[in-house]
Amino acid sequence: MVRQQLPQWLEKYALKLSQMNAFGGNTANHVLINEYASGQGIMPHEDGPLFYPTVATINTGSHTLLDFYTKNSQTVEGDADPNPQRIPVFSILLEPRSLVISQRDAYESYLHGIREVKSDVITDRIANLYLCDSHVIGEELERSTRFSFTIRFVPKVVKNLLFLK
Repeated sequence: MVRQQLPQWLEKYALKLSQMNAFGGNTANHVLINEYASGQGIMPHEDGPLFYPTVATINTGSHTLLDFYTKNSQTVEGDADPNPQRIPVFSILLEPRSLVISQRDAYESYLHGIREVKSDVITDRIANLYLCDSHVIGEELERSTRFSFTIRFVPKVVKNLLFLK
């Protein structure tokens, strides 16, 4: 990664998270911005060692459910589909303007992903439901366009880019 100054409007969020010691005394130096249309998701994955041990994500626009899976997740029983769906261990409801910080066990022991659906149903597998707006089990939430700002500290960056002629 090549070091570049973050835009001022983004830098204030990276600095605020750093001041909260979210990155173990380090200053966040990387922001990934993604746009997701209704129905788009991201397959279960881990962020890997480059960003270890902390990833912070600000969610704007629509809500979404962030699903967590054990790394050796079982699939739906009796599923003959060659691309079977994993069963999430738990989910976190990311409301608009919410922040989620993944560290320790959430970073090391689980894969995380977002299902490709246009709506989400509130279930008892949502670990943070008691912290969210007044949603009830069984309620269906329609997704719309969502933006995620994933903020990280990357320990190894190149200070200058050399071009050879």
